[in-house]
Amino acid sequence: MAEFMFATGIECSYPTIDGGRWRIDQLKETKHYENWKLDLKLVRDLGLRYLRYGPPLHLIFEAPDKYDWTFTDQVCEVMRQLEIVPIMDLCHFGVPDWLENFQNRELPQRLTEYATAFAKRYPWVQFYTPVNEMYVTARMSALDGVWNEQLRSDDAFVRATCNLAKASVLMMQAIQRERADAVFVNSESSEFYQACCPDREIRRIADFENQRRFIALDLMYGVPMRGDVYAYLMDHGMSRDEYQWFMEQDVARRAILGVDYYEWNEKLINSDGKPENLGELFGWYVITSQYYERYKRPVMHTETNTPDADDAPAWLWRQWHNVQLIRQNGVPVVGFTWYSLQDQVDWNTGLNKAIGNIFPVGLYDLNRDPRPVAQAYKHLVEMFRNEPLLAGAEIFQVQ
Repeated sequence: MAEFMFATGIECSYPTIDGGRWRIDQLKETKHYENWKLDLKLVRDLGLRYLRYGPPLHLIFEAPDKYDWTFTDQVCEVMRQLEIVPIMDLCHFGVPDWLENFQNRELPQRLTEYATAFAKRYPWVQFYTPVNEMYVTARMSALDGVWNEQLRSDDAFVRATCNLAKASVLMMQAIQRERADAVFVNSESSEFYQACCPDREIRRIADFENQRRFIALDLMYGVPMRGDVYAYLMDHGMSRDEYQWFMEQDVARRAILGVDYYEWNEKLINSDGKPENLGELFGWYVITSQYYERYKRPVMHTETNTPDADDAPAWLWRQWHNVQLIRQNGVPVVGFTWYSLQDQVDWNTGLNKAIGNIFPVGLYDLNRDPRPVAQAYKHLVEMFRNEPLLAGAEIFQVQ
């Protein structure tokens, strides 16, 4: 059955902060562990079948060859009863304590072992996101010094990016060995950097950041990089053999490019050469077009929301109109997602500290009462649930 995938997601981030001494587990903070049955029911109440869902890697993967599937077994059984189609998010901004962080060169091998075990245990699962937002994971952990290893260097960023991209490739290959028709939704944060002025150095910084945003996807999809970006990787610890390995892989055939968009994804490089939030200047359509032209993969709008709960219905429709317009111009968009089902906690500060602030971006609040955007989304889905898939997207069918 081929159908347009209207989805939501359960916010599941679990990075560590404070030198690794504190983990921010969004499934815990949003009380999903207690309310998971209700949360799954709410998905279906909205008229949705597709759900981006991240089982808690840090709790499941206890050690090499040691897994605790207790919670996930229960959730998956109810998903099947409710006929929910999960897009399983296997690594979302963090790793188990024993794997330390994204500098660990064992990471690709260990996450591949996890992906293999997951696919064996749940052979009915068809859709996967191996690693969520590789660029954001590497940047926040190794360049901006916020999560996990909390480093601030180009060497650390390159190592984290290489580890994450290699893990994604190997996980996709491993899952396909277990299920040949698996589909991969490679969700990435859409980013854009605008120079504030014609100053040559400011323009150079913006130009480089607009290349840096692509590095992880380029490696994963085997897309050759511009000379200066290749030199950057070599100068900061990547080997030529490692780069060549990526260029020889082929995992894109059954991949959907997930493009996430929030108003803070667009940034201005100011006169000091620093990024600052620009707001919604060009929007999802323009930025996604850049990603599509680079990778030529079917696209899914995999995350969006706004922290203004009153404005959320209007934001929802603006995002949907972006989807409609880009589809009219021939880009095969296969799905749309409001992220997340319920409000989040401490995302107003980028999970850089555990305060307990409620971020009112959900379809439902943390009491599981609907916000206005829930009714708006339900109405949108009822109106457009029969949207046809465009040419080139037929292979992405639910089996």
